[in-house]
Amino acid sequence: MKVYAQALDLKNDEKSIAEYEEYHRNVWPEVLEALKAMGVIRMRIFRVNERLFMFMETEDNFDSSRFSKYTEQNSKAKEWDNLMKTYQKQIPDPKGDWWSAMTLAFDSEWFN
Repeated sequence: MKVYAQALDLKNDEKSIAEYEEYHRNVWPEVLEALKAMGVIRMRIFRVNERLFMFMETEDNFDSSRFSKYTEQNSKAKEWDNLMKTYQKQIPDPKGDWWSAMTLAFDSEWFN
């Protein structure tokens, strides 16, 4: 299994943030199907204020360069992605794609 950590911000608006979270409590099945089809085992998104942190677990053969293209395989996933972008903004000084990849700074397993 591979793991990925990424960050993104939400627009700083309480109503929009509440809508964003409501959508994610009722995520469209087609979005989950598209993620699973490309090798995502589990995805979790955490929030503090307007900062989002996504932790994603994938199959070993997952190609992270394909992640931003998952919407090309499923029109409903593309619709979802476009809708979610209306609530989001990139973090300051983004590195790469819409979601900025984070590097591992600490792992307690390093000391075992």
